[in-house]
Amino acid sequence: MPKIQRAPFQVLVLPYYIITARRQIEYAIFRRKDIDIWQGIAGGGNAGENSLEAAKRESLEEGQISSNNQFIKLDSKATIPVKYVIGDFLWGSETYVIPEYCFGVHVKEQNVIISKEHAEFNWVSFDKAMEMLKWDSNKNALWELNERLHTNGTIIRSI
Repeated sequence: MPKIQRAPFQVLVLPYYIITARRQIEYAIFRRKDIDIWQGIAGGGNAGENSLEAAKRESLEEGQISSNNQFIKLDSKATIPVKYVIGDFLWGSETYVIPEYCFGVHVKEQNVIISKEHAEFNWVSFDKAMEMLKWDSNKNALWELNERLHTNGTIIRSI
């Protein structure tokens, strides 16, 4: 199988589940095996993919989350040092950081199946997720998603 060329961007996806009886939202966060930190679903884009396509592919690969679920593109963006995602100089010696595009995904059931990249995942409240997440970019995106879901009345509309 030919090697897929990486595109110079990352995606972050934050799955959420609405508990209608309690009008609450829980967020899935994942503990990586290699560096033992909690984060959302994260990964790189492939050549020819846009950020939404990459978010849907990564969600399927890392959590068996179908692309048929509702994805929300967030305004939150970050930059990630290239050496932390793929190694130096993949896109030339002048590329030091790449953008990270953020999404939420509404799952209808809490059955997530994690990939080999992760040791475990948990469904947690917003406050607990904010305590557990390592990266500021994940915390910022989670804050935005939580605000959007509450401010836009998603909780009430989904019931």
